[in-house]
Amino acid sequence: MVEDRVITIGEVQISPDHYIGGRRVSSERTFTDISPIDGRVLGEIAAGSKREVDLAVAAALEAFPVWAALGPRGRLPYLERLAEVIEARVPDLALVETTDNGSLYEASLLRVMKRGGHNIHWFAEFAVEKLRGDEWDTHHRNAHNRVVYHPSGVAALITPWNAPFMLSTWKVGPALAAGNTVVLKPPEWAPLTCSLLADFVEEAGLPPGVFNVVQGIGEEAGEALVKHPDVARLSFTGSVPTAKTVGRNAAENLTPVSFELGGKSPLIVFEDADLDLALENMIEQYDNSGQVCLSGTRILLHASIADDLLARMTAGVAELQVGDPMEFDTDVGPLIHPEHLERVNGFVQRALKDGASLVYGGGPHELGGLYYQPTLFVDVDEDSELFQEEVFGPVLLIDTFETEEEAVRKANHTRFGLAAVVFTRDEARAARVAEAVSAGLVWVNCFYVRDLAQPFGGTKQSGIGREGGLWSFDFFSDIKVITHRHDSFANPTR
Repeated sequence: MVEDRVITIGEVQISPDHYIGGRRVSSERTFTDISPIDGRVLGEIAAGSKREVDLAVAAALEAFPVWAALGPRGRLPYLERLAEVIEARVPDLALVETTDNGSLYEASLLRVMKRGGHNIHWFAEFAVEKLRGDEWDTHHRNAHNRVVYHPSGVAALITPWNAPFMLSTWKVGPALAAGNTVVLKPPEWAPLTCSLLADFVEEAGLPPGVFNVVQGIGEEAGEALVKHPDVARLSFTGSVPTAKTVGRNAAENLTPVSFELGGKSPLIVFEDADLDLALENMIEQYDNSGQVCLSGTRILLHASIADDLLARMTAGVAELQVGDPMEFDTDVGPLIHPEHLERVNGFVQRALKDGASLVYGGGPHELGGLYYQPTLFVDVDEDSELFQEEVFGPVLLIDTFETEEEAVRKANHTRFGLAAVVFTRDEARAARVAEAVSAGLVWVNCFYVRDLAQPFGGTKQSGIGREGGLWSFDFFSDIKVITHRHDSFANPTR
């Protein structure tokens, strides 16, 4: 329901407008936000353009000197308060995000939204600990070196629709903790929780202009943001084609970029693995209707166990409950948007024409709307589109291998390299395969274990740079080295 430029979901009210310089700003044009659950219109969202981007960047620039001068300890109370506000609103966030993007409500409520506050809190404390920089001596030159982290300026953050709030805080946390000011561009297919984040920032008392939100379409608001000459850092999560466009636009100003671009990750199961554990994780790859960049969508099984695991996998997939993501017993909810359903179904239909064998699923679900059957293929050619390209939907394939070398070769036979999953009881083999697989993150006998201290990012076309830990601060800071001769000062302080 839309009343007076407020969208109401349950008892939660969300502004559809931009947040610039500490106040809400509307636009003449709007775009429609639709819930993937049932297709109902949630509201008309302000469609930003160069005008709103210019206003937001100007507000961020104006706020930057004071925010940067606070230092990590001075910023800590603001960010801790923001984390507390987020933590208190987890139920509201879960309701709004599930309504807006169709993700499972149970996962949002119990896990995903809780990570938002944790992201802010962790990076705020980590900045206090780590942004002091390293010091060391160059003994043969009688010199001392000190590393200094300076905030870089205005950070432009562009986040995707599959987990918009959590992934926004993953970027906002280190950007603000490092002393930058922020302009956030939410995804047009699921913008509402990013708008709530602006309300939380205001409630936490952050100075106006430190955090700004510009709603809009990527080709308009997004393009204006990445081209802006006063943007000092650009962090983008999304698809490879969009990243190429973003990169070309950012290159006009030599704006440093960080890209996380998805993957086509292998999940490798050796003959000595705990097969029950492996099967559980194989089925988990349908999480969030397959709309997860890290998913192990290419399941590679040792030939000696393939028939058994395929039969068990098929039975497990048949038990998955497709339906309303608000219900706790639902395993697979809707896809995000009609265009995306068409894209996913296109992959499936072309795979069938290319000769892949369908084991389960293969088309839209009988529920209609944006619901799609969990789909499983075998006999997929290594050079085919389905083996090579990211579907970003509930579509997996199973292939086999005979040797460790063949498993690694097939795992690496793609232009992506975000993650990999390996199941084996042989520790030496696990180490060899983890080293040999081209991926930014390898899980062994587990899946989706994340620690904010880890570097996160991919190889090849899965991205540029790393997020997490000190790697985030390396990106969101201008790093300076100060070197002086020992005993060269009239009044030394040390």
